[in-house]
Amino acid sequence: MVRYLLFISLLGGSILPVYAQQEGHITSSGLDRSFLIYVPAHVHIDAPVLFVLHGRFGTPSGTLRLADFRPLADREGLILVYPAGIDKSWNDGRVGTPANKKGIDDVGFLNDLITYVIAGYPVDSTRIYFTGMSNGGFMTTKVACGLSTRIAAAAVVAASANSEETCTPARSVPIMYLQGTKDPLVPFAGGALKNGGQVEAHAQVLQRWVKIDGCNPQPVITQHPDSVGDGTSITKEVYTNPGTGVQVVGYTIEGGGHAWPGGWPYLPKFIIGITSRNMNACEAIWEFCKAYRRR
Repeated sequence: MVRYLLFISLLGGSILPVYAQQEGHITSSGLDRSFLIYVPAHVHIDAPVLFVLHGRFGTPSGTLRLADFRPLADREGLILVYPAGIDKSWNDGRVGTPANKKGIDDVGFLNDLITYVIAGYPVDSTRIYFTGMSNGGFMTTKVACGLSTRIAAAAVVAASANSEETCTPARSVPIMYLQGTKDPLVPFAGGALKNGGQVEAHAQVLQRWVKIDGCNPQPVITQHPDSVGDGTSITKEVYTNPGTGVQVVGYTIEGGGHAWPGGWPYLPKFIIGITSRNMNACEAIWEFCKAYRRR
């Protein structure tokens, strides 16, 4: 368990942490579960929190390098939480991952972790956000479906949704999906994965959430050309509920691979494809998420 000591400034109400980054542990469903937490040097009371879920074979520390939100956290007063899945995997509902084979309740763990962070840190419980890539992206979709009353918004990278599970959130969830058309591991057009499970196409998962969130089915589309010459370009679709302002946003990374746009290319290109430099996924995700509070 992390024991977090805080010094409270009498001038301005800011909070200065004794340390910025620390490993923590909680017990969930009788299991010891770990996570990394990053608190910026100057964080105010009622800070937002972003949970970042690693992919299959990933770790919190590796994902901190891959999807490095720390510059944003320092700038915006954002607390970051990088949880660890069992055997470097999440039970996102698809067969094939170790966590799924063991029947791990990862929705329960992440729910418990949200409660722990709210109780122990100076956070705003209406500004809890989730993002993740690949296995962590599918898990983020599952969180949006199952923990809609606890989160304000979510963003999914290099993943879609398990087509074999229903999604019946208790409330609308603003959500964003970013996926490459040349992803060799998670097919952009949907279908079967090599390691098990059936997944929805990028377009299909967007339409699922457009219906759930009651958005206008006609999107506003923006094109971003290849400005850096890496062979990728970006198409952005924005679907909006005119009454609530809730949005479903899709980024199609034309020519992009199984990667975090703007992030560290964690494996060679011949394995994961191109990591697009035509967008910064961290910036895009935070710009989207920070517009929302859980109602």
